[in-house]
Amino acid sequence: MHAPGIWGILIVAVVVVLLFGRGKISGMMGEVASGIKAFQRGMKDEDKPAERIETATQVEARETEKSKDA
Repeated sequence: MHAPGIWGILIVAVVVVLLFGRGKISGMMGEVASGIKAFQRGMKDEDKPAERIETATQVEARETEKSKDA
């Protein structure tokens, strides 16, 4: 089996544009871009709760130390 040539790729591209239109394709690409941005924001937000849990653990350790001293 061989790779598609330039004419095959052009024919597929023309058919896709005719079926979906330029507006729908650009709209879909915008939705994909916003999905990627939301995913990146979600990945950044996952780091923040871990820091909060770590601080809560530190607070509990301090309270335990205070209760030992008293």
